[in-house]
Amino acid sequence: MYIPSGFGETRQEYIEDFIRKHSFATLISSDNGRPMATHLLLDLTEGPSSRLLLGGHIARVNPQWRTFHEDKEILAVFSGPHAYVSASWYSVNSAPTWNYVNVHVYGLPRVIEDSLELYGLLKRLVDRQEQHSPAATRYRLESLPKGVLESMMQGVVGFEITVTKIEAAAKLSQNRNPDDYRNIIEKLRERGDPQSSEIAEEMTLRKPHGSQNMA
Repeated sequence: MYIPSGFGETRQEYIEDFIRKHSFATLISSDNGRPMATHLLLDLTEGPSSRLLLGGHIARVNPQWRTFHEDKEILAVFSGPHAYVSASWYSVNSAPTWNYVNVHVYGLPRVIEDSLELYGLLKRLVDRQEQHSPAATRYRLESLPKGVLESMMQGVVGFEITVTKIEAAAKLSQNRNPDDYRNIIEKLRERGDPQSSEIAEEMTLRKPHGSQNMA
């Protein structure tokens, strides 16, 4: 990923939290030089020796999983908030821009062959999403009749990706002076749409380059 100078994000805890928050990713691999992509849920966990792992599943009829090879990296793109920034918000003449936060995760995939391991992965994916619903109404994989569960599992291919590299960019107007930086945050909040509001919140967690105080 191209990361403009000064906009790299390196805080590991922030990056891992970001991946978990924006877990609906774009998974990209290559089939004889032609890129393939699928949009899907990926779950971040910590494996042996503190190695980060991404777990997910793909429809068996989707041919992309056949491009997975344990010695060939694939790429997962986690996209966060993004918003247009008008040049009218600056105190100096300049060009408008787009603020965003994105994370690219590279790794080596392994197709899950064992049915018990696949069940464990699927249950974990479901349980983590269902935790946001009232306990009495949560969907539980273990409540399905055996035949239905087996049929569902046969229709998917589970996989695990051992993370080899992470790149993260947070392009949030850090190159602007403190006054312009504050004004951009205010204008984004005034706009009021969810993306602009989230970018404004991300900006409040940082400060422009060279600024000592954003209070």
